Amino acid sequence: MTIYLCEPDFDGILSAVYEAWTSGKGHENVKLELDGAFRELELFTQYVTVRTSPENARKVIRAVCGKIGRAVYEEIYIASLSQDPGRPDKIYRFLIRAFRHGAGVLDMLQLPEVREIFQMCRNVRHENHLLTGFVRFSQTSKGILVSRIGPKNDVLPILAPHFADRLPMESWIIYDENHRKAVVHPSRGSWAIVHADGEGYLSAQLDQDTDQEEYEALWRAFHETVAIRERTNPICQRTHLALRYRPYMTEFQ
Repeated sequence: MTIYLCEPDFDGILSAVYEAWTSGKGHENVKLELDGAFRELELFTQYVTVRTSPENARKVIRAVCGKIGRAVYEEIYIASLSQDPGRPDKIYRFLIRAFRHGAGVLDMLQLPEVREIFQMCRNVRHENHLLTGFVRFSQTSKGILVSRIGPKNDVLPILAPHFADRLPMESWIIYDENHRKAVVHPSRGSWAIVHADGEGYLSAQLDQDTDQEEYEALWRAFHETVAIRERTNPICQRTHLALRYRPYMTEFQ
């Protein structure tokens, strides 16, 4: 058995897919895992660290789009954003099925490889959908809108287009604390994802004083005014708004 260790991003996973597929060792004799993840070393197993290669990743993308279809490409991209630590190998096993069955593989949920990708994508899309409603912005003295989120999945790449469409005339930043990256959108411009480490400008904007306290007071006054004490139902509230989202929402501060 040969285990290919890859970086957690999309290009890293596809680079490992390319290396494993072209190794000639046979699909049953290879496995993909995230580099740096805790594991118990297995006997008679060779571990190969895969260097991320954008060129090899593009080769996989061209093969998938050209021979199977863009819908399959979009599914493996969404799956790569999942928090699932086993996503590299699951994507690899799914692609084996996809190249065998063609574009119709997405409807073959009876296959374990397809079902696992479907579940990962559903989880990512569900969290992204919730955040389109739960994201709260504060405004800095320079007029920049700033928001912090803490998603389980790496949803920024699919969350950013929503707010770019909703707020095209505003300058805004959404910072993902769990993955230490942010979406930066200048007014009338295009958004970009940057990593927080070493980004002096980003840190300066996030550390600025905002109008957060003012709006917290307004939200508290609003809730105290319209709330009906006899109808308070914390259990129902938690069903519609999970506790893990509340630290980032103005009305719960």
